[in-house]
Amino acid sequence: MITEKLQNAINEQITAEMWSANLYLAMSFYMEKEGFCGMAHWLKKQWAEENEHACALADYVIKRGGKAKVDKLDVVPNDFGTPLEVFEQVYKHERRVSEMIDKLVDVAAAEKDKATQDFLWGFVREQVEEEATAASIVDMIKKAGATGIFFVDVKLGER
Repeated sequence: MITEKLQNAINEQITAEMWSANLYLAMSFYMEKEGFCGMAHWLKKQWAEENEHACALADYVIKRGGKAKVDKLDVVPNDFGTPLEVFEQVYKHERRVSEMIDKLVDVAAAEKDKATQDFLWGFVREQVEEEATAASIVDMIKKAGATGIFFVDVKLGER
C-alpha cells in the first residue's frame, strides 16, 4: 500500500508530466509553423513520451492501491524564438524534470518505500539520457550555424 504522502507526490509528478507534454506539443506546433518539420516531429515524439510517463506513474499508483489524479494544468507558452532557443529551453526543462524526479525519490526514501524507489530509479536513469540528448541537440545547432540548421532539422526528423 502506498502512503498518502507518496501518492500525493507522485500525483504532482503526473500533473508535471502532463504539463511537460503540453509544453512539447506547443513547441512542436511552433516549430512546424516556423518551417522546421523535423524539429516539430522530434518534439511531438517528446510529447508522446511525456504522456507515457504520466500514464506509467498513474498505473503504478493504482497498482499500489492508491488513487491517481491529474490536477489543473498551467498554461504553456506558445512563442519560443529561434531553434537554438527552443532546444535550450528543452534542455533547461529536462534538467528541471530531473530535479523533480530526484525529489520524488527522496520522498519515497523518507517513506521507506523501497518498491517505489526502485520504480522511480528507472525515471532517474531516463533523465540522464534526456538531458544528454537535449544538450547534444543544442551543441549540434550551435555547430551547424545558420547554413547547417536545415541539416539538423532533417536529422531530428529521423527520430
